[in-house]
Amino acid sequence: MSNNNSKSFTQEFFGFLKTFGIIGLAIAFVIGLAASRLVTSLVQDIVNPTVGLFLPASLEKMSANVTTLSGGTSEFKYGDLIANIIDFVIIALIVFIAYKFLKRHKLIEDKTEAESK
Repeated sequence: MSNNNSKSFTQEFFGFLKTFGIIGLAIAFVIGLAASRLVTSLVQDIVNPTVGLFLPASLEKMSANVTTLSGGTSEFKYGDLIANIIDFVIIALIVFIAYKFLKRHKLIEDKTEAESK
């Protein structure tokens, strides 16, 4: 038995999307993914070769071979780790700059400041 005042499933679904900002979140996710790919490309194609000019090998090829207790060898690819750390720092810096810009122009609420009473 349906009530005329009740919402249809479709109306509830679209209300849910609107209330929780799901569409905006999805758009931000896609843009963030694209920005991450750009930064990764920047690190791999520009930063790593530039750092490689000052090091004996390119950054992603830097590794250390260590002899294990059983007599085999294990390779530690620390150059790849350094490249990923650079990638992360650049992405974090871009997010911070975007946050400062949006805060300055009052496009977002600042959740870090205590509310005045």
